[in-house]
Amino acid sequence: MDNFPYVDKLIDIALAEDLLETGDVTTEAIFSNEKHLFNLISKDDGVLCGIYVFGMVMDRIDSETDVTWHFKDGDTIKKGDLVAEVSGRVNSILSAERTALNFLSLLSAVSTKTAAFTRQAEGRLIILDTRKTIPGLRHLQKYAVRCGGGSNHRMGLHDMVMIKDNHIDAAGGITPAVLKVREKWGYRFKIVIETRNIDEVKEALSCKADRILLDNMNEKQIADAVKFIGGACETEASGNMTLSRVKAVSLTGVDFISSGELTNSLKAFDFSLKDTSLGK
Repeated sequence: MDNFPYVDKLIDIALAEDLLETGDVTTEAIFSNEKHLFNLISKDDGVLCGIYVFGMVMDRIDSETDVTWHFKDGDTIKKGDLVAEVSGRVNSILSAERTALNFLSLLSAVSTKTAAFTRQAEGRLIILDTRKTIPGLRHLQKYAVRCGGGSNHRMGLHDMVMIKDNHIDAAGGITPAVLKVREKWGYRFKIVIETRNIDEVKEALSCKADRILLDNMNEKQIADAVKFIGGACETEASGNMTLSRVKAVSLTGVDFISSGELTNSLKAFDFSLKDTSLGK
């Protein structure tokens, strides 16, 4: 997994929400640091993501907790699969359990949703994420998109010029907006221009955009725009790009589909962490 410098801070914040100064008052009252073995079981079908963060949470609570994985990030898992075995002090494992599972469940949900989009595209185009991510978790969620077979759009406002409708309207049009960008940055950044109709597509093309984003268009409008652009630049369909639309949109010839649904419209992937000593 990528080395994200603030993942440690995210883990600290997440654990603080649960433990504060008092710690796990339930576990501390019942157990005395006995050694236990737990099985991490998948309760859904999908794509696994987040094993390193899961391990980091366990390690933060107790560096002697051992996690043995049977799958890696990006692997397909099924309901009932033994994903990992977690062994160590029962107090430590139970104190870390919910935080570790929260990260694993969220990231596996992202990778699973992305894989579903990718399957619908059938290799005809590339599935992209957006900036519609949970605050603070963008790098992790975008990593999960890659694990699910998708690719990343810009990471933030800092690494790509994306001229959207508000920029265009406030600047008085696409052309003056592009001229101001070129005046400020030259060709340092890739320029993506959001368009709402064929006239804006024509203007964006004349401005030599690196990519033209076709926003909230239907399939016929997208196909017509792609045909007009004729491969002169990259094309991206965005806006209301739900899973049910992916196959039809992929048939228009567009290069990319970007969807906020990959990261902000999720059903948590379900896991359980079960103590193997139960019933003995």
